[in-house]
Amino acid sequence: LREAPFPAPGHTVEIKSFIPESGTEIISLTRPLDSWLEHVNFATLFDCLTDEEVLLVFAAAVLERRIVFIAEELGTLSQIIHAVAALLYPFTWQHTMISIVPEILIDVVMAPTPYLLGVQKHLLDLVTDQTDLLVVDLSDNKKETFIASVGDESSILPPKLKSEILEALSARQKASTVEELNRVVSEAFLLFFVKTVGHFRSYVKHSRGGGPGVFEKRSFYKAIDSKTTRHFVKLFLQTQMFDLFIQEVEQQQPGPQQGIFNKKILEYQEKKKKEKAKKH
Repeated sequence: LREAPFPAPGHTVEIKSFIPESGTEIISLTRPLDSWLEHVNFATLFDCLTDEEVLLVFAAAVLERRIVFIAEELGTLSQIIHAVAALLYPFTWQHTMISIVPEILIDVVMAPTPYLLGVQKHLLDLVTDQTDLLVVDLSDNKKETFIASVGDESSILPPKLKSEILEALSARQKASTVEELNRVVSEAFLLFFVKTVGHFRSYVKHSRGGGPGVFEKRSFYKAIDSKTTRHFVKLFLQTQMFDLFIQEVEQQQPGPQQGIFNKKILEYQEKKKKEKAKKH
């Protein structure tokens, strides 16, 4: 494996493997076209939670709230936390993220800053005396999924866009492989960001002399027609994940950009143009 060159995105590398009992085998490894879907598996997330419950967790995560996941299985906690962080693509969780919090570090739940934490069920009593956080029970024999919540989670996402995510997620019933499931889920949430903040490039103004661009925050959210979407975006603009994302955009040179997010934005804008042309 060490001798084989790392494949380019979308390409396959074949490796000869010698196993004493069965002789030489050829193993094919294909690298995904975009790192967007690398190391992601949403199967456990949707095994443990309903689509509506996943949306409530996503809503809390997108506003950088404090979220604790409870389960007995260490593997479940690890997979769920990585899956929730992956739902935020193209944004990156900027705060504390611990897949499995050992008992000796359980005081981390008292931190006032945002976090995604995995806690084993036998430590639950050490968590639930906290306020202003979302505690999500992932265990099979749970009485209720949300042991604690802030209370406004269901009203964070714009209703129309929430319905569109749920509709897009329903397509995963047809997914026959984990890869297909991952793509359906990722695209549903990626499209949410395309529709809410996909117009960001038009509001990064560059001076003629080069140098970094300047993001015009107020004009950006004022350009949104939907009142509920505008309200959500105003809150989202205050997060560290959006702040860091837009800082990176300000440093980029104007012109066409690579990456799946930019590709999806262009596809969506083309679709909107065609729909507009049909109406006239």
